[in-house]
Amino acid sequence: MNELLATHPFDLYELSLFHLVVRHRSFTKAAEFAGLTQSAITRQMQGMEDSLGIDLLERTTRSVRVTKAGEFLFHESAKLLGDVDQSLRRLKEDFANAKKEIRIGVSRSISPAYLPGFFHANLRSGLKVSYRVASQPSSEILSALEGNELDLGVLCPPPRLPKTLAVTHRFTDAFTLIASAQIAENFLKLPKSKTARLGWLQKQSWLLLEESTNTGRELRKWMQLSGLKIEPAMQLDAFDLIINLVSLGMGVSFVPMRALAIHGQKKNLIRLHLPARFERQLVVAMRKHRKQPEHLSEFVKNILFG
Repeated sequence: MNELLATHPFDLYELSLFHLVVRHRSFTKAAEFAGLTQSAITRQMQGMEDSLGIDLLERTTRSVRVTKAGEFLFHESAKLLGDVDQSLRRLKEDFANAKKEIRIGVSRSISPAYLPGFFHANLRSGLKVSYRVASQPSSEILSALEGNELDLGVLCPPPRLPKTLAVTHRFTDAFTLIASAQIAENFLKLPKSKTARLGWLQKQSWLLLEESTNTGRELRKWMQLSGLKIEPAMQLDAFDLIINLVSLGMGVSFVPMRALAIHGQKKNLIRLHLPARFERQLVVAMRKHRKQPEHLSEFVKNILFG
């Protein structure tokens, strides 16, 4: 047996409490989530540090800061806790008749208009499973997939996916320029020359997806290559919010065409044609496993994106 494990520095329960403290950056919030008192969870963390002989957390009067050693333990142990949780879920589902569940993370940059393609065929197939769906940043989805906290993720991927993940579906998502009817009227009066249109677009108030997102970064690169060097008036984290604000005359934006499907009744929203078109790649990603549970494999087969 490994010498470190034999000294019993901590168990899986204490490790899960440590993860709660790191995620919440607070002993109080972590204790509330775990159903413990703050002093109890503080003693647990102090016991872990004493057993390891390493400082994992730095306490202040207002928050908790994670040391480099703590960050290392948090990231390295995420997969371990996720694998244990997954094994227990499979055990209950396969041998104790627990209801099967599929956990899905959907990037915040993906509109609800996309979700029918993800769920429609599965709901009609009669699969006896429940779904837990969370809207998260892509970076959190990737971490949760690696840590086995999610079964599937729908996102705009970074240039390189982690080696532990596999893509089951990949599709192209085309964008269009939108404006309110009043703003679009001025655009349509312009001469149909690239110079005139670029000049007009440079003067507009732009609403763009946050630059911290994969889609936001790729869109800005494309805009610069197309000659559009602008500073956005407003950055937002969801295209549906951008579409609503554009329809109110707040500015112009590039948005996914598919996202406009649920905004069809907005008569004040106009699509403007440009010669070039921005496109992003969206993927459905999941953990690489030797064998997937049957209900999860069936769900993946029924996804209609493509």
